[in-house]
Amino acid sequence: MRRPSPLALSALALASLLAPSTATLGAQIPQAEFAARRAALAGTLPEGVTLVLGAGEPNPDYIPFHQHPQFNYLTGFDEPGAALVMVRSGQERREILFVRGRNPAQEVWTGARLGVEGVKALGMEGRDASVLRTVLDSLLATHRTLHVLGDIGARMTERSAHDQFVDAVAAANPAVSVDARSARRAVELMRGRKSAAELERLRIAAEISARGHLAAWALVQPGVGEFELQAAAEGSWRREGADGPSYGSIVGSGPNATTLHYNRNDRTAQAGELIVMDMAAYFDGYAADITRTVPVSGRFTPEQRAVYEVVLEAHKAAERQIRVGGAARAMIDSSNAVLGAGLARLGLIEEPAATYDCGPADAPRSCSQVSLYYMHGLGHGIGLLVHDPDQYTATGRFDVGSAFTIEPGIYVRGNLLDIIPDTPRNRALKARIGEAVRRHANIGVRIEDDYLVTERGVVRPSAGVPREVADVERELAKPRAARDAAVTERYRRFKTGR
Repeated sequence: MRRPSPLALSALALASLLAPSTATLGAQIPQAEFAARRAALAGTLPEGVTLVLGAGEPNPDYIPFHQHPQFNYLTGFDEPGAALVMVRSGQERREILFVRGRNPAQEVWTGARLGVEGVKALGMEGRDASVLRTVLDSLLATHRTLHVLGDIGARMTERSAHDQFVDAVAAANPAVSVDARSARRAVELMRGRKSAAELERLRIAAEISARGHLAAWALVQPGVGEFELQAAAEGSWRREGADGPSYGSIVGSGPNATTLHYNRNDRTAQAGELIVMDMAAYFDGYAADITRTVPVSGRFTPEQRAVYEVVLEAHKAAERQIRVGGAARAMIDSSNAVLGAGLARLGLIEEPAATYDCGPADAPRSCSQVSLYYMHGLGHGIGLLVHDPDQYTATGRFDVGSAFTIEPGIYVRGNLLDIIPDTPRNRALKARIGEAVRRHANIGVRIEDDYLVTERGVVRPSAGVPREVADVERELAKPRAARDAAVTERYRRFKTGR
């Protein structure tokens, strides 16, 4: 993906975004910070109208509402059906927040609304959402550029409600140029540099998530259901005031440990297997992301330990490259070098730079042998989304305000030898690595931590979950927490039919 070029923010707005915050557990992000974000966005865009659309009301059975991240970032307003319109003309700026009006009959079902009058406390002009289209058409009669933010062009097979609304506005105002890229790129760059208040929420989210992992670890033993571990972690988070899981919890035992986004979580873990637990919490709208891999029986087998130590070494190699001004490429290259050397040492590849035939027979091409076992990126930004923008993706370097993960992995699929394309070159490769693949089959290992670059240095708030082999085994040697094994056994019999 091509990296966007950095966008300049006004010095005043940028200073406001990075100013020290008094954020603590339960404190709100101040409205002045949201205002500074809107001012920073306005300073990057040409004159015209900017439309930011919030998320709509969830339809099925009142599932939890999640505000659109761009709208949330600019307003902090957490009600459905809202929209922000910003107008810039010369040095003059106008901000209008369109919200649903008060409706006692509806509020008895979904809760009280702020209403138009309540918008004043947010430092913006308030209007009823029902007049959004009328106001927009009036503004676009004198402004020829409309910048849009929302669920725009994000779906491959259908036009979202936001797309359809913007399509209708554009059709009614053919002289207006609709720009769905500039504002998005500007906001993504801004979101990549977290404020002190945002870093505090990410720290709390990670620390809560770590304690949830330990609650799940207390149940790890042969015969435990993947769903039991999920329930233990998610229950722990909610008891600590987290919003809930920040993504679908992944608890994969045995062969499921080699499926990257496995989240059925309906298998029973067996003795001698590994469990990959990739799960974390939202706190006050900010997402953590933690993964640990543990042995079901409490101790790693020699083969499991060998793979685990390669992944941990690669993780630490990347971690050593984190510093203000440091290059993200160095982090990635360091980790990849360790993974390649480790896989070669285990006999799973021929050598670190070796390739194999990965295309069909009629269109052969070469791919890295490392990619047979490691097929995802090293990490990603975290924030309002679990995959959030981080400034290093735009600038290539870490700086204060960076918040991201490191998550190398190795996944030895049980059917690997069968799915490698059948070519003369690959047949020779399979003969060389076949024994090692069979010995390490169904071993999947991923280790993921969160990192925050603050004014005081780099913080790893997920450190509450052990990752050293000895520490993992020591934690699992503690007495097991009480669980109802009969429930798990009944579920297993229902699923397997025996």
